[in-house]
Amino acid sequence: MTDADSRRDCANAIRVLSMDAVQKAKSGHPGAPMGMADIAEVLWRDFLSHNPGNPDWFNRDRFVLSNGHGSMLIYSLLHLSGYALPMSELENFRQLHSATPGHPEYGDTPGVETTTGPLGQGLANAVGMAVAEKTLAAQFNRDGHGVIDHYTYVFAGDGCLMEGISHEVCSLAGTLKLGKLILLYDDNGISIDGEVAEWFSDDTAKRFESYGWQVLAVDGHDSTAIAAAIAAAQGEPGKPTLISCKTVIGFGSPGKGGTAATHGAPLGEDEVAAVREELGWPHAPFVMPEEIRAAWDATEKGFAAESAWKEKLVAYEEAYPELAMELVRRIKGELPGEFNAKAEAYIQQCQETEDNIASRKASQNCIEAFGALLPELIGGSADLTGSNLTTWSGSMPVTRDAGGNYIYYGVREFGMTAMASGIALHGGFIPYTATFLIFMEYARNAVRMAALMKQHSILVYTHDSIGQGEDGPTHQPIEQLTALRATPNMSVWRPCDNVESAVAWKAALERNTGPTALVFSRQGIPHQARDSEQLANISRGAYVLKDCDGTPDVIVIATGSEVQICVEAVGRLQSEGVAARLVSMPSADVFEAQDQDYRDAVLPPSVRNRVAVEAAAVDYWHKWVGMDSQIIGMRSFGASAPGGVLMEHFGFTVDAVVAAAKG
Repeated sequence: MTDADSRRDCANAIRVLSMDAVQKAKSGHPGAPMGMADIAEVLWRDFLSHNPGNPDWFNRDRFVLSNGHGSMLIYSLLHLSGYALPMSELENFRQLHSATPGHPEYGDTPGVETTTGPLGQGLANAVGMAVAEKTLAAQFNRDGHGVIDHYTYVFAGDGCLMEGISHEVCSLAGTLKLGKLILLYDDNGISIDGEVAEWFSDDTAKRFESYGWQVLAVDGHDSTAIAAAIAAAQGEPGKPTLISCKTVIGFGSPGKGGTAATHGAPLGEDEVAAVREELGWPHAPFVMPEEIRAAWDATEKGFAAESAWKEKLVAYEEAYPELAMELVRRIKGELPGEFNAKAEAYIQQCQETEDNIASRKASQNCIEAFGALLPELIGGSADLTGSNLTTWSGSMPVTRDAGGNYIYYGVREFGMTAMASGIALHGGFIPYTATFLIFMEYARNAVRMAALMKQHSILVYTHDSIGQGEDGPTHQPIEQLTALRATPNMSVWRPCDNVESAVAWKAALERNTGPTALVFSRQGIPHQARDSEQLANISRGAYVLKDCDGTPDVIVIATGSEVQICVEAVGRLQSEGVAARLVSMPSADVFEAQDQDYRDAVLPPSVRNRVAVEAAAVDYWHKWVGMDSQIIGMRSFGASAPGGVLMEHFGFTVDAVVAAAKG
């Protein structure tokens, strides 16, 4: 058997496993795995540095299947290479609670680096991973001690490159000179609707050349050419590389290969049989010859690669013990031991300082305080740094210093948010991003994906309401807070002053099970007086800020800049003999997670006369006030005028709150 024959047999193993799994499930996408099998065989057997025995080995190469509908490709690769993904899981493809879901899901399958499916986002995650690798290497590597040194490989199809996010992140990847990012493009000319030439006629090579990428083109079924191209990509350290691989979708299918019929449906029993004959594959479904298994098995090679790295790490620890300790801490994702005490001291300081400032400015003060404690913080803004206030005295752009900690993302909200997930997935950093709250809409799906993947990213959103003023309704968020709060596993904070902002930032930094959205005002808001119990209770999401004697006649609930209006309104109600309580609720989800006794103490179930006040969509608040209570909020889009004028125009006044409380 020649080497070419052996390679083709190994690639054919991917093809048959993929088509058989899709056929058994009666759903799925066999075309991409069959078409990309030759590319995958070369990459995974000849180049990819990974350890099936330890999928989390930190210095492994990252592999991202951005065209995630081709999930059986990666499942086949993981199974064949020796990961803890038995054949029974491939046979259970797309079934409930299997480790082989319809699209790759981070956390469900050992070896899957990120959740993919929404096209283009895997590519964006990969750009973030490559940023993390380059930046972490610059921060920790020393001469003769390259402890962070790995590649990020991406498979992507036509659909990924049609999505606008691919432009956002690939443009930035070129600017950032991510030489260890290698994109293998499955140029098969087919999408769900058929031949893409009718709707995708870009000159892809020129497009990527204009981004500052190295561009190579190969026959995607020529193993020798593929290997040479990957080697050439590794040999260009100053540019990311696009390898355009011309392939046949559904390669090996005599009746359907090269057509959209293989894209998103099983081949059918007759065609599956025809593929076996075409490929010369006599084995039954889900039966793998031992010689093929042996050729694929990467467990010994992977163990040796990780062992060699561990030896490097030992030498690094001996030469640079403090750096090594810091690197290990960051790899583990642990905050410094002194963080909690210093953060609490900072919160106390904010309470004593009594700054009357916009919460976006309070946020910047937090970044200044916490940035000095957390070298793992890496921030950025989508061309709104001066408005979002996301830099601090220690900020260094990665474009000026590869070991920096700040990314000027440009006007790329979607790409920025997905890249931040990639940075978090890579490890070693806590990323924060920023834009106006309204422009969360551009990034909405990446926000959702961060929550789905439980990634530790911090989403800073400023200019949080109609109070942002003159820019008008195009820039004034209405429904965005509701969208964020309705997203599973998304924590949302809208602080009312400098102190709540500090508590929110601390919570976001400590929450490593999902993203946190921090929502801040453009306009100045006053500091609120609190006793020690109130200060401690901010971290519980909601607390009594202003109380009355005995059982309240009415409870007013508010967030953000509207809290001060309600402070004045509750004061007036009390002066008029109304037993009124004010609850500040900076984080409804955190409050909802508290024990029932605490929640009932803050919002007694017997008190049904409640008023919610927030300069955002009203509907969310029914869950807290009921259908029979009052909500002062937005029932329309905003308008262009000074913020104070708008707040009064739309009814966010003391008089309105008092009137609502009195019924």
